[in-house]
Amino acid sequence: MTSSLPGGSIRIAGKSVSRLGLGTMRLTGAGTWGDPDDRDQALSVLRQAVHTYGITHIDTADAYGPHTVEELIANALHPYPDELLVATKVGLLRPAPNVWAPHGHPAYLRACVEASLRRLKAERLELCYLHRIDPEVPLADQLGTLLALQHEGKIGHIGLSKVTPEDLALAQKETAVAAVQNALSIHDRHDPLVDLCRKLEIPYVPYRPLDAGAAAPGGNVATALAWLLARGPHIAPIPGTGNPRHLQAIAEAVDEGGWT
Repeated sequence: MTSSLPGGSIRIAGKSVSRLGLGTMRLTGAGTWGDPDDRDQALSVLRQAVHTYGITHIDTADAYGPHTVEELIANALHPYPDELLVATKVGLLRPAPNVWAPHGHPAYLRACVEASLRRLKAERLELCYLHRIDPEVPLADQLGTLLALQHEGKIGHIGLSKVTPEDLALAQKETAVAAVQNALSIHDRHDPLVDLCRKLEIPYVPYRPLDAGAAAPGGNVATALAWLLARGPHIAPIPGTGNPRHLQAIAEAVDEGGWT
């Protein structure tokens, strides 16, 4: 493992981790469905991210596959290094490839957490996001389920994904929010949560930070990531890839930008 943390360090869910994380949505088949075309390569990407490039923040979700990536992470990295944060998300149904549906019924959320614990071979989910707020279920009931699981020791910290300032305000009435995960890139620049999270001292985790490569003009990954990291020390992007060469380019781009 490298001696310095890529992008510098940030404290998320009680751990000091690399500001550069790894998103794992691309470690599946087409449509974020089923196994990757090359399982060995997917496992290698996970191991290289942690053991070669020093990334200590891995982001996943039970909906990726569904279930595929959590199993890959456990296969590649368990037993997990003490410094590694594996964050996952619950609360989305996957009826078919490229189809996503919020489902926040308390019994479903509890079942998701229990299943993620088994797949990840973990005693506790250190950071568990509500993947999407289900508009058909009171937010207090959705967060109440995660809070109950937190009290039982099965969740360490609770995060929110794809939310508005109003959502965050409502959530904070129910629980402490450990992190917010929204889309942000040079192509998708405007999210009021960036400044709000800075004010509230909540880590902000941009997903799709390279906009599937479109936000890195001419392959200039360094420019895209430097723009994000410059938005504030609370920013912790999670670019995703299933390709070892792309992973190397991402890690080297952060070094090139002088953020380590």
